[in-house]
Amino acid sequence: MTTSGTGAPETGRARGEVGGARASGGGLGHGGALGRDGGLRDDLADEASFGLEDLTEVLAAMVGEAAVERPRDGELITCRLGLDGENPETLTLLGARFGVSRDRARQLYTRAIGNLVRQAQATGLPDLTVFAQRYPLGWSDERLVRTLLAETYASDTDIAAQDWSYLKLRLAGHDLQDAKRMAGFVFQRIAGWQQKGRWHLLPPVHPQELPEGLLNPWLSRVEWGAGTPAPLPAAPARTLDLDDDGRGSTFSEKLSREITFDSALQARLLRLLDASEQVETFQELPAAVTYEVDGFERLHHPTVAARFTDGRTALIDVIPLPHVAFHPNRVKSIAGRAYAHAHGWGWLVWTGSALGVADLAGRKVSTRHENILRNRLAKGPLDWDELRRYRDETGIDPLDLSAMVLRHGWRWDRGPFRLSRTG
Repeated sequence: MTTSGTGAPETGRARGEVGGARASGGGLGHGGALGRDGGLRDDLADEASFGLEDLTEVLAAMVGEAAVERPRDGELITCRLGLDGENPETLTLLGARFGVSRDRARQLYTRAIGNLVRQAQATGLPDLTVFAQRYPLGWSDERLVRTLLAETYASDTDIAAQDWSYLKLRLAGHDLQDAKRMAGFVFQRIAGWQQKGRWHLLPPVHPQELPEGLLNPWLSRVEWGAGTPAPLPAAPARTLDLDDDGRGSTFSEKLSREITFDSALQARLLRLLDASEQVETFQELPAAVTYEVDGFERLHHPTVAARFTDGRTALIDVIPLPHVAFHPNRVKSIAGRAYAHAHGWGWLVWTGSALGVADLAGRKVSTRHENILRNRLAKGPLDWDELRRYRDETGIDPLDLSAMVLRHGWRWDRGPFRLSRTG
């Protein structure tokens, strides 16, 4: 990884048209850890709150306003940070999107962020209290960095962690140099974890850390296809930014080669597959899956395909639990499942939690609270201000909202937020 001119990392998402764990977490550092009973420490269900969504909505409103005069700036920031619920893009993909080099994409993004911050400082608008409260000026560097790392892991945004950290701190009122320095610390922690995460350099995995049968609960959630499984591809389908400096890599004992990943969550899954005796082999980024959002075709590369010792194969995609109900992710999952089943493979969304998508859809929510929202949506879409009032009145959390969205097939658009009955 290399740093960008804003003090944020040079990493990023092709919408497809170009086709930490807690810092104090367990033994795998930013990459999270596995509990002694086979459960997951740093379970993303424990991290779910509307706090990060509040930040995203304020920022999305700023970006939307800037995009009126500078549409390219809006697209740059949205794609780089993943404001709309898609994955952040590497700078390589961002450059391909705009037909420029990686370095030029970094320069354009840096300029766009500079314009955004200066506009907010000059006008005092919008109200940035939510940033100031979350990243207070009085906090120590270490506390801020730990908070930012935890948010990076929970949101699966390692690709743009330094850019996100810099922008959060600047909007919270931290001066330029302090924001650069602390965002740089975030970058260094993630880069350091990636080096320590080279599994063949670590001591042997302890049995209590990867107990026998750890994959069994997840295998029971696979939606298996019919027919003879197609062979695994011999190479990744995503090649344009495979060696982008923002991505991580490590050595797989099972494959006897380097494998790459975008985030600690992805690395956590790959490590699990590498250590499991139930897995014969696997291939990261094995497929290019097309899907469509609002009439525009996009391209997605699911995280990994694994062939098990019983001869079955599953296509597995990492989507953090708090994000599985976002509209683009639901569309991607439908397309991924169709691709997997067409190849005789199973399909699984790995959420970074002990809860799977079906578990979340079955989550119990107060019948009264659910009916209030159902009746309100019958009258038309809901915006963020109205959702915030509903949250305050009912006390629901993001997982409650996700459960209702999944159950009823509602559409959750992010950045800017819009909740509607039409999926």
